[in-house]
Amino acid sequence: MKALLIFSFLIVSVLGLNSCTTVIDAKLDTGPTELSVDGTITDQPGSQTIRLTQTAAYFDNSQPSAATSATVTVSDNMGKTYSFSDPDNDGYYVWQPTAKDTLGRIGRTYQLNITYQGETYKASSKMNKVPPIDSIIFVKRKLNPLSKNEGYRAEFYAIDIPNEVDNYRVKFFRNGEFQNKPRNIITTQDGGFGGSNNGVTDGLVFIAPIRRSINPDSLYVPNDVVRVELGSLPAEALTFWQQLRTQITNGGLFATPPTNVPTNILNTNPNGRKATGFFIASAIRTRTAAVTDANIRVRPD
Repeated sequence: MKALLIFSFLIVSVLGLNSCTTVIDAKLDTGPTELSVDGTITDQPGSQTIRLTQTAAYFDNSQPSAATSATVTVSDNMGKTYSFSDPDNDGYYVWQPTAKDTLGRIGRTYQLNITYQGETYKASSKMNKVPPIDSIIFVKRKLNPLSKNEGYRAEFYAIDIPNEVDNYRVKFFRNGEFQNKPRNIITTQDGGFGGSNNGVTDGLVFIAPIRRSINPDSLYVPNDVVRVELGSLPAEALTFWQQLRTQITNGGLFATPPTNVPTNILNTNPNGRKATGFFIASAIRTRTAAVTDANIRVRPD
């Protein structure tokens, strides 16, 4: 009898829940199209590229359309101007060096200037110092404690620049392929987590979680080649990358309402169309290592 009563109660509860289901067909306003800027200049030799696209509706999963026919220049605080052109008319604006010239130089401040569809946009960024990467090592490990699969965990070593607050972004490549999943947006302040550091990691070796952040979902295998890039970031760019990662990984039961990621791309006309994206001047240091006996270490941790 008890079993029958419980079963009957469950049926009534399910039917009650189904009867309360309401389908809501939301009509979302897509809003005006805005200019989107993906622009990072470095102190590395070779060409530099700034990509311009146009924003799309929130649920539009297609590739963003290129923002073509814009005028793009970058100038520094020493009076030099660099012109970018879009040779393929695809929204990729490129500056080509002459001889061995490089665009970015540590300590200089750079201003991006864009004229597009009658609007003028500007952004500014200073190129800060970045330490070298001393080494990359590999340690043999299991994928997890219960797994039979073994491979190699990578770890890079760098020492934070002392006596000042320094912000960095870490990027890594496996066999030439950039590892760009949301979890691979790696930023650090003074080689630590930042925020609550209070200078604890200033001038010291990067902490272990940052050093070991250069590992993909699967372990490395013998002869894999790993390249690590360590780039300097101004404080506002650190905030941009941190908030961007938060937004694109914002899901699950405890997800918060999405918000706009900050931008430093400003329209000179306060009443003109706004822009999205970010302009960053970043000094870059790289190191490459292969999973070979010379780089493998035996350690208990």
